[in-house]
Amino acid sequence: MSSIVISVSTWPLLFIKLEPMKKIFFLLLIIVFLYSCNNEEGMSDGIREDHLHRLIKTLASDEFEGRSPSTLGEELTINFLASEFEKYGATPGNGNSYFQEVPLIAMNGRSTPINIKGEESYQFEYLNDMMAFTERIEDTVSITDSEIVFAGYGIVAPEYDWNDYANLDVEGKTVLVLVNDPGYYTEDPNFFNGRAMTYYGRYTYKYEEAARQGAEAILVIHQTGPAGYPWEVVSGSWSTTRFGLVSPDNNMGRSAVEGWITEAAAIKLFESEGLDFIEVSERAVDPGFEAVSLDQSMSIEVITEFERSVSNNVVALIEGSQRPDEYIIYTAHWDHLGVNKTLEGDQIFNGANDNASGTASLVELARIFSETEPHERSIVMLAVTAEEKGLLGSKYYAENPIYPLENTVANLNMDAMNTFGPTVDIAVVGYGNSELDEYLKKHAETAGRTIKAESSPEKGYYFRSDHFNFAKVGVPALYLDNGIEHTEKGESWMMEEMENYTSNRYHKPADEYTEDMDLRGLTSDLQLYYEIGRDLANNDDWPEWNEGVSFKSIRDKQRK
Repeated sequence: MSSIVISVSTWPLLFIKLEPMKKIFFLLLIIVFLYSCNNEEGMSDGIREDHLHRLIKTLASDEFEGRSPSTLGEELTINFLASEFEKYGATPGNGNSYFQEVPLIAMNGRSTPINIKGEESYQFEYLNDMMAFTERIEDTVSITDSEIVFAGYGIVAPEYDWNDYANLDVEGKTVLVLVNDPGYYTEDPNFFNGRAMTYYGRYTYKYEEAARQGAEAILVIHQTGPAGYPWEVVSGSWSTTRFGLVSPDNNMGRSAVEGWITEAAAIKLFESEGLDFIEVSERAVDPGFEAVSLDQSMSIEVITEFERSVSNNVVALIEGSQRPDEYIIYTAHWDHLGVNKTLEGDQIFNGANDNASGTASLVELARIFSETEPHERSIVMLAVTAEEKGLLGSKYYAENPIYPLENTVANLNMDAMNTFGPTVDIAVVGYGNSELDEYLKKHAETAGRTIKAESSPEKGYYFRSDHFNFAKVGVPALYLDNGIEHTEKGESWMMEEMENYTSNRYHKPADEYTEDMDLRGLTSDLQLYYEIGRDLANNDDWPEWNEGVSFKSIRDKQRK
């Protein structure tokens, strides 16, 4: 079949010779042609690497001082983001403002040793044997002679017909529980998700459940395998300044003392009562396990100093054309670790990869969505604060949502994007949790890419980024991680580069922007994020959690 090519220079002459109706048709053809030449998807010119370079370079510059919350670095960051969202047509997402205030509190505390009283009396030393703290906004919290009860995993999971607190009154007592959940030990994928940690296995859940049960104190027994990290992570993380949110009751609904003890300390507790810790722990995997009173009591005092401040989430909106009251929310945390003036040499934690890359991606997505054809549902860009302080910005939003949770279709989270180059594959953190995996699969296949599950689901990474706070309140959430099969240099090279980053740049001043950053991988991953969001924005689906996922019952009630 031959084709006819008409030079643009001949269009005026051709137009003059046409009949009136044909002139109208000809003009329409020209409009369609020019529109399609500009971009296949509306008027946008697609994801731009040069834009991403500019945004990452700015956010990770020394001028922004490591983007720590409640500092000059925050002021520069949030105002820059607001101006970028406005420039690209995304309107203020919190009434007339781009900002949502987040009240923060910094806590510096230290406890006395734990004093144990029973057949014999002894102590567990701070840092070496135990870590204890309080979320209550009180200068001094004391516990005296609190009875210690071993409550297995400290889990109440109706969907698994599991209740470690059945027929157990822990009011005013100290609850001792195992880390992780029973599935880790059985490795049965149909039981607590097997080796992949469920939220029931996360220490934060155990603290929350103990408070609901009325426990005066809660101690999690640390074991490196099921925890996913050594004791040094516990002692290091909890002995420095902690950050939190303040509830109207000053967190008085929490147990007075929360904390950890080492496995060696737990063994001593059990041996003091003539019990074998390993044997009792193995029995705790059985659904009919009954709690064990250790006939010992605990005394401890925690002294804490507090400092209040205010930070901000940044919220931008691209309103939907048909169903504007239904929302797809993209998230990325804008904060990093700020400045450490005790360091020699470079003192600024610029956070180029973590997470200027994700924050830049939010802005670029805002541009794309604003410039392409109208979307039926609304798109929200939410840059959250204080992720590095414990996911606090997203936690505050989830507890104080600007847009109703029952009308929030999904959350798509971006944290530390791929700055190493293009990969064939892409990983899903929490693969198998929701129907959002099917959206990813569809668009990944179209792009000729493969998807896979994260490599270490037992370590609970699904609960360590901002999407989790949406999941926790029922909203299906998707969080993607880097692939490892580099399209040009292979898997071993990619693994080496990622390990090099983790060892030498992650959470260090060396996480800086460089002009030779390879953003092709980021661009292709961001394209998937865009396609999934666009798909959701233009259909009437409500993706669901898969059966057996602990958040499903929350969502089911929400949607009813």
